[in-house]
Amino acid sequence: LWRRFAVGMTDVRPGDRVLDLAGGTGEFTARLAPLVGAEGLVVLAEINASMLGLARERLAGPGMGGNVELLQADGECLPLADDHFDCTTIAFGLRNVTDRKATLASMYRVLKPGGSAMILEFSHPTLRGFSPLYDFYSFHVMPIVGRLVAGNGDEYRYLAESIRVHPNQEMLKVMMEQAGFERCEYFNLSGGMVAVHRGFK
Repeated sequence: LWRRFAVGMTDVRPGDRVLDLAGGTGEFTARLAPLVGAEGLVVLAEINASMLGLARERLAGPGMGGNVELLQADGECLPLADDHFDCTTIAFGLRNVTDRKATLASMYRVLKPGGSAMILEFSHPTLRGFSPLYDFYSFHVMPIVGRLVAGNGDEYRYLAESIRVHPNQEMLKVMMEQAGFERCEYFNLSGGMVAVHRGFK
């Protein structure tokens, strides 16, 4: 549901060129590709070769129209032309970059004037009294569930820790503005557990 909402916020249309940054295994790219159609293009940029291999398998499946390109690249210094994309996206990837400011600057640089950027990311709960419960679940329950279900509780502990050090909704909005984006706004989902940020060039 979070991803569905975020895709809707991109306003991607047939024929658009979209950059899906830190695209991982291609889950978000797979949602964008049908929207740009046969005349459009989605470029999935991912620094991790293993993740890119999984994306290649996913995006080669039935229903994909051949309008996707895969690129192994660092989001902080993209080997892509200025003013090239109608939309840039990053879904659950901004927490994991080394330099968020550099990544936002790259997203802005490759975007056409008038184009939009969309960021979907775990964020900070806004419901009164919810944060203590969320912290308990994140640091005590989630690692146990992760160990039982996925066989690795450490990854889920990292997830909880990385969310806490990620900029909150207002801070990320300011960072986008500092990168040059205009008309920046954000939408809280699930009480602020997740937020969608959007800005324009």
